[in-house]
Amino acid sequence: MREIHSSEITEAVRELVIRANKILPDDLVECIGCSKKNETSDIAKSVLSDLEANIDAAKELDIPVCQDTGMAVIFAQIGQDVHITGDSFEKAVNDGVSRGYTDGLLRKSVVSDPFKNRVNTNDNTPAIIHTSIVDGDKIKITAAPKGFGSENMSRIKMFTPSAKREDIVDFIVDCVRTAGSNPCPPVVIGVGIGGDFEYSAILAKKALCRSVSERNPDEFYAGMERELLDKINGLDIGPQGFGGKTTALCVNIETYPTHIAGLPVAVNVGCHVTRHASKVI
Repeated sequence: MREIHSSEITEAVRELVIRANKILPDDLVECIGCSKKNETSDIAKSVLSDLEANIDAAKELDIPVCQDTGMAVIFAQIGQDVHITGDSFEKAVNDGVSRGYTDGLLRKSVVSDPFKNRVNTNDNTPAIIHTSIVDGDKIKITAAPKGFGSENMSRIKMFTPSAKREDIVDFIVDCVRTAGSNPCPPVVIGVGIGGDFEYSAILAKKALCRSVSERNPDEFYAGMERELLDKINGLDIGPQGFGGKTTALCVNIETYPTHIAGLPVAVNVGCHVTRHASKVI
């Protein structure tokens, strides 16, 4: 049994929310650059150049890539041979979010009540926390700050098992068509297929944390990812809605077993600032 003090978790989360908001994953930045080379529209090329300049400026000036620094989503894989000492895991995570958003001068966007009075909590807590127990004596923490310009465009549909491949593809493409320029394209699309109502949505959010250069290991779903990317990029929404071949940078699909009577499909839309950072402690 390995002991990890809660202060280590707090510091890791603090570091991750700051890093994720200021420095995008290298593969995502590279994908934007490749998209610019493949664009035929001068306006689209110009917009993608502006996005690259913004990413560089954020790194150079040590400021967030986007003014919406998101609601903090934390995925944690906790080894079953870990004993956490000090504060509870949830408190440690929320303390880390609070310190990160304060120390990093990140915008605090969380309200304490969703409908009644919507008063800001002033430290961007509480976070959305997803935990899983895995083998080993380490904790892997992934911070994925999620802005709501893109989050608001996300959808879920409870298909029946009679649904065909084209039905699911059409639903996902229609999500992007309906979203238009609202989620600040080019977008990253996370798709969750299977599980139940809520787990399909978690799968879709997990999919946004996967590398944009990594395809689903199952060739059937990898083929769907490629097909969806082609169809979405055929919508001519383009970077920031100005038209072009680059409406999406990537489509990632994650799956899970489901009930014989169900086929849930969730689509989580990520903007061109689809942020995530991980650390193992």
